[in-house]
Amino acid sequence: MSITIGAISFVVITLLTGLRVPIALSLGGVAFIGMWIIVGPTVTLAVAKSTPFEVAASWELSAVPLFILMGNIAFRTGMTESLFRAARLWLGWLPGGLAVATNFASAGFSAASGSSLATTIAMGRLAIPEMRKFGYDNALTLGTVTAAGTLGSLIPPSIILVIYGIFAEQSVSKLFIAAIVPGIITAIIYAAMIIIRCWLNPALAPVPDKAADWGERFSSLIDIWPLPLLVAGVIGSIYTGIATATEAAALGATLAFLIALAQRRLTVRNFSASLTETVVSSGALFFIAVGAILMNRFMGFSGLPTYLANMLEVYAVDPWMLLLLTGAFFFILGTVMEGLGMVLLTLPILIPVFQSQGFDLIWFGILVVKFVEIAALSPPLGLNMFAAASIAPDIPITTVFRGVMWFIFCEFVVVLLLILFPEMTHWLLPAGVQ
Repeated sequence: MSITIGAISFVVITLLTGLRVPIALSLGGVAFIGMWIIVGPTVTLAVAKSTPFEVAASWELSAVPLFILMGNIAFRTGMTESLFRAARLWLGWLPGGLAVATNFASAGFSAASGSSLATTIAMGRLAIPEMRKFGYDNALTLGTVTAAGTLGSLIPPSIILVIYGIFAEQSVSKLFIAAIVPGIITAIIYAAMIIIRCWLNPALAPVPDKAADWGERFSSLIDIWPLPLLVAGVIGSIYTGIATATEAAALGATLAFLIALAQRRLTVRNFSASLTETVVSSGALFFIAVGAILMNRFMGFSGLPTYLANMLEVYAVDPWMLLLLTGAFFFILGTVMEGLGMVLLTLPILIPVFQSQGFDLIWFGILVVKFVEIAALSPPLGLNMFAAASIAPDIPITTVFRGVMWFIFCEFVVVLLLILFPEMTHWLLPAGVQ
């Protein structure tokens, strides 16, 4: 009976999310009712009472607002703009050079953002007007901004990887290091696709009449030092074992603050805006986390994850089929649900299943993020598409759909590489990372 209730609840949550009920309410409300039915009011109320404190007191989750603050300060003080300008000056001569520059600038900003949506919005504000000014194809323009923004989900510090690490009981630091190589490969494959398309069809991306001179190019590098310093501070402290992911988040936020002060770009107004956006975003994420942990507890009471894991062991499902079904599952969920909601809804079921089959959970975490990236590009919901479209409201959303299809193909290529060569997630992992 409890397993049936667990299965029904999953369907109900998916339907509620499709009806635009906030994911926190969907997860928390259904989990609360389900626990009430299975274990009664006493246990349910005790779990509901303790969960908000557990979330608020979580050492690992405290990294989330710190990474958000670091990204907000970087954006508000113009670090993004400097990065895009340098990328444009150095890469503008390539076929589709401005799109390629947007792609790599988004990858760079992802290392200071941790959020797919924030990366899309920040880079879109800079890149979309620039590409449209030079006559770039609208589908290529919006597709590039939308897809490159998803790099914020993977390239560390990734908020989704922090959440995954907590639920899968895996080292967030190791997940961050494991994501570096797949993140770089994704950005390179995106860039290669853009260059090949624009080389075959130059009308997609006219080359600017005036190429930047070498003086401009080298002078632009002077202004981008803050982001490499942030990346070195955050990833370097984790890689060397000096800091945990949470301590590195505190270091990153502090560095962003000090750099902005040194550049004399940190005003009371933009610092206040950074703090406000951090509080609002963190509050929303923590509210979702409360609902997700309630869902996790409920799934444990229902026995559904254990039941599914036992079924797989009994029927000896082929690992390739399991991966294929998981990818298809995320792709379908992506039509009605945003990325973080998908991760929080599916982890209580998928982690025990993959663990029982002997899969490496670090590798699986990176694969989950790739599935989330594909979902973020999938019509009709894909939030990144609507974020990019909001910057150019005169362009139909169908044009964005058309533009992202090329990038979805690239994502499938990266997923295939991850499956064929899972060891790539461990190439950079040093022994000292915790």
